[in-house]
Amino acid sequence: MSKVKGLAGDTIWYGLSSIIGRMLSYLLVPLYTSVFLPGEYGIVTELYAYTAFLYPIFTYGIETAYFRFANKNPEEEPALFNLIVTMMILSSTFFAGILFYFGSDLAIALDYPGKEMVLYWLAAVLAVDAITSVPFARLRFRKQAKKFAFIRFFNIAFAVALNLFFLVFCLKIYQGLWLVDLQDFMLEYYDFEFKAKYVFLSNLISNSFLILLLIKEFEGFKLRFNWKKLAPILLYASPLLFMGLAGATNEMLSRALLKIWLSEGYYPNQTSIAALGIFGACYKLSVFMMLGIQAFRYAAEPFFFSNAQSKDSPKLFAHVMTGFVIFCTLVFVTISLNLEVIGMVFFSNPAYREGLYVVPILLLAYLFNGIYYNLSVWYKVTDRTVYGAGITILGATLTILLNYLLIPVLGYFGSSIVTLVSYFSMALISYLFGQKYYPIPYQVIKIAVYLVLASLLVLVFYQIDTDNWMVNFFIKNLGVLIFIIGAYLAERKHLAGRVVFGFKFP
Repeated sequence: MSKVKGLAGDTIWYGLSSIIGRMLSYLLVPLYTSVFLPGEYGIVTELYAYTAFLYPIFTYGIETAYFRFANKNPEEEPALFNLIVTMMILSSTFFAGILFYFGSDLAIALDYPGKEMVLYWLAAVLAVDAITSVPFARLRFRKQAKKFAFIRFFNIAFAVALNLFFLVFCLKIYQGLWLVDLQDFMLEYYDFEFKAKYVFLSNLISNSFLILLLIKEFEGFKLRFNWKKLAPILLYASPLLFMGLAGATNEMLSRALLKIWLSEGYYPNQTSIAALGIFGACYKLSVFMMLGIQAFRYAAEPFFFSNAQSKDSPKLFAHVMTGFVIFCTLVFVTISLNLEVIGMVFFSNPAYREGLYVVPILLLAYLFNGIYYNLSVWYKVTDRTVYGAGITILGATLTILLNYLLIPVLGYFGSSIVTLVSYFSMALISYLFGQKYYPIPYQVIKIAVYLVLASLLVLVFYQIDTDNWMVNFFIKNLGVLIFIIGAYLAERKHLAGRVVFGFKFP
């Protein structure tokens, strides 16, 4: 249990940086939906969707490979760090150069002629992210969760501040509402017609500061290239590249291609790019599930590798899975049954609230994504990453095929269903293979009960509508209370005498 507590402690620190930082970031959603029309926000959604496809190419699984080889030979970690960072600098420069060279052609192909500067900025962001991923991994390897959390939090907070500067401060001056003496300057230099570009510029500036914040992690770094030592690392990581691409397909394809596959006029009085903007904004609300999964991932990867050789590891990993599912199902129920209030807070423009009904489906989909990540321990610690690549590619194939079939018929509701089907299928297949190669005694029945109970509560209570949001709020949260009571009754033996967030269970 001490190891689980250690994992929980690290997860809390990673979670604080992610949750607080991302909450700051997602407080920008009300700003974006008030400043941008759905069509403008659709541009942001689409370009970041394509960026998600490029990130695995820039990093090609090297982060997980670093953990694997650093844990095998901890004393050789400095040399490994130099080798991997050198490779990342070379490859990121090469990939970013390609995007710079074809930037104008890509802008025309995406129907954004004259806006290629945004693509240059995104290329630079990807390069910085790839290079800094290794020192971030080093912080996790050294269990410096607090420092990791501080840097991540500062990075996000700085990006938020820059967004507010460009989209509030500068915009108000441009409109003559603030500091009228500076209006002429803003009228000349502020791009009112393409305000969305300032979202990407803020990202570039804030990410560039990461190099300064991580400078100590680069201490002693020297450019080193040794193909003999690099070859096995790349061999291990290469399936992870395909996993990353397939994973991006599962997560982002619907947003990347909704504009293309959605029939014009499917949604009355909305263009396809406007529908994409609405879907993208509602997709953001699944962040509440994604944050918990991301925080867990930061802590779990080094945890899995460092405990893989322990004779108690299967039982340990099973306990971790159960606790993870209980937490995520609580998030699923709580967010799903409070979407009416969340929508009013996040979306001042009612047009964006039209897509809220897809959020519970997306939350459940990401819950299964988190389960899949837990299950992935078997192929990572047994060096069978090729199986992980195969499973993820299968999920991506389902995503492509089903999106092609369902988007024209069901719109972004169809895309949400596809995301759920894809992640559920990946989790199921990974479980079946994992029990063959690295058996773990997961509490399958208990996990299934939690999933079914949470889904039924959402299905029943979500339908309630009294035409009064306050009455709805109190009635729907009875569903949350029912789930909490049920979870407590099921786990009370394990919770007895334990202190959680300062509360001691009887």
